[in-house]
Amino acid sequence: MTTRHLYLARHGAADAFGELTAIGRRQVGLLGERLAGIPVDAVWHSPLPRAVASAHELARHLPNVPVTEAAELIDYVPYVPSAAETPPSWAGFFDGYDDAEAASGQRLADALVARFAKVPDTTAKGIQPDTHEVLVTHAYPIAWLVRHALDAPPSRWLGLNSANTALTVIEYRTGLPPTIVMFNDMSHLSADLRWTGFPGGVRP
Repeated sequence: MTTRHLYLARHGAADAFGELTAIGRRQVGLLGERLAGIPVDAVWHSPLPRAVASAHELARHLPNVPVTEAAELIDYVPYVPSAAETPPSWAGFFDGYDDAEAASGQRLADALVARFAKVPDTTAKGIQPDTHEVLVTHAYPIAWLVRHALDAPPSRWLGLNSANTALTVIEYRTGLPPTIVMFNDMSHLSADLRWTGFPGGVRP
């Protein structure tokens, strides 16, 4: 049985201009140390600067692992829910999205799933070793992949969020539904580096 291991991580903390901060670099470094013991085959990243910088900082701990941009990992709204699907607290969030923007986001979401949410392609001999890939992206694409793995309704991505450099792991096995191994795990971060990227509040 072939398994594709996807390690999903939101970029490190960034400033108002979308550039990685000193805290963000510390977060990414700790994530890199955590992943250094994994036989990572590839690091994929969003085209946005905060994700690009995070991926290359991470790769310092993963020698000889290729680092490649993937357009599907950019920050976007993957699905604009209907009024009936929208929780009251989210109602105003979608006011500015027109049909063209919604359709563009849906196309990217479909492309993301088609490219990454599946087992690896088999070789000519029909045998493919397990793969381990790191995706450095944003909260919404992570939420969409988790929602997809759970086979949840499209609007359910709204209830999922990820802290900066928190780790989510999904496994795709031949002939089986996806397995969510962990979600939003921050155990590699010290207490002062956790929960960035979330609204302020008391958290464990």
